[in-house]
Amino acid sequence: MSRDIYARLASGRFLIGDGAMGTMLQQAGLEGGGAPELWNVERPDVVRAIYQGYVDAGSEMIETNTFGGTRYRLAMHGLQDRVAELNRAGAQLAREVAGDDILVAGSMGPTGELMAPLGTLTYEDAVEAFAEQAAALAEGGVDLFVIETMSDLNEVKAAVEGCRRVSDLPIATTLTFDTNYRTMMGVRPVDALRTLAELGVNIIGANCGNGPDEIRRVMREMVAARPEGVYLMAQSNAGLPRYEQGEVVYDGTPEVMADYAVDMAALGVDIIGACCGSTPAHIAAMKKALSERPIPERPTTPPLDTPASDESPRRQRRRSRRRG
Repeated sequence: MSRDIYARLASGRFLIGDGAMGTMLQQAGLEGGGAPELWNVERPDVVRAIYQGYVDAGSEMIETNTFGGTRYRLAMHGLQDRVAELNRAGAQLAREVAGDDILVAGSMGPTGELMAPLGTLTYEDAVEAFAEQAAALAEGGVDLFVIETMSDLNEVKAAVEGCRRVSDLPIATTLTFDTNYRTMMGVRPVDALRTLAELGVNIIGANCGNGPDEIRRVMREMVAARPEGVYLMAQSNAGLPRYEQGEVVYDGTPEVMADYAVDMAALGVDIIGACCGSTPAHIAAMKKALSERPIPERPTTPPLDTPASDESPRRQRRRSRRRG
């Protein structure tokens, strides 16, 4: 089977992505504040088993355990000198599990730093950091890069440029939007779509956020403004987190995520996956629903076009969530 994501998407059929990595690592014993990427070399059996769990559940594309793999994020754990090692290992483990039938996407999350002039991270330094990570992911055997959970379009641009400096692999980008339907830096879905399409990014979408209802609204807006040749990607959280007996649980059941998956397919979203709180059980339910339920025709009524509020984003500190 072709490992060219565009060849698969050109068939007109959606691809099923995977779910959360962080949620699964925490269930396996990763403590809060720990470095998930370190498990690529210290607990490869666990990481490999998580990849395999998603493949067995029906994922047609799995993401590497490298969300926090830039030198800036790894520096929080004193691992900034191990960028190449940890990213390459995460990609190699995924490639072993995926074989030639499943696509492997190199996960690249935010640096956790504010870009200048709001912060101290220069554009060129960000480009170099993302290029360093992308080079290791490509060496490890990924089929594409997924730049995800982004809020700042300048950081997205830096990540795209970094990838292109070291590889010609396809690039997907997803931003995360809050209840104002903006990113933490005030970017609206349609603005993100148009800006990234102008950069030549052909796979664009949304991930994380506050659950399926929010993603539904965001994706409706993107579908309505989709430029020709652009594919859309959605990876919703499994609902909202809450504490139960000292543990974080999410209210999005597999059944809830199955409904979300069918809705995404009906909208015409091309890559349908999940994010924080999701597990192989969620992906299996999504796969089953997409395989067995009739996919409704796209709605004939116009998508919601009410502009997001012009007020400032409610949370002023930069979101730097770890995927899952």
